[in-house]
Amino acid sequence: MNGVFQIRMAAQDDAEAIWSITCEAFRKYCEMAGIPDIEALHETVDDVRRDIEEKTVIVAYLDKTVVGSLRLTFDNDTKTAYVSRFGVSREYRNNGIGKALSNVADILAKSRGMERARLHTAAKLAEIVRFYYSRGFYIESVSGERGYLRAEMVKDYTA
Repeated sequence: MNGVFQIRMAAQDDAEAIWSITCEAFRKYCEMAGIPDIEALHETVDDVRRDIEEKTVIVAYLDKTVVGSLRLTFDNDTKTAYVSRFGVSREYRNNGIGKALSNVADILAKSRGMERARLHTAAKLAEIVRFYYSRGFYIESVSGERGYLRAEMVKDYTA
């Protein structure tokens, strides 16, 4: 990877790139986990635009090209941030972009008074689960209700 990537809040102009990264990342996720279909693959660019307006969406970019993104929602009642649609373009993986996006998500969540973050991922994807463990998450529960073993992972900010 040449150059330095940066992280910023997503703009409406980023919607198509975010959509493309999400599709690429979740196709690979389904392939690796043996999942035939997942909600993320039915998302449209308009859905991404709506999320940019309604949620906190952050992107990593390099030379004006979006190379990764994730979305956050905040529940003030439970003081929990929910991480979703986390993905990095294939050609930019394993360069610290995912870690940087995760770090910024933590900063944003803590600044909003959140006490924990949570997310879901396929429990059998050891590489992804290890990544989340390295970021301070742990598996709180596993469910098969969506047709595959789906781990709910939690990270405590108050511990």
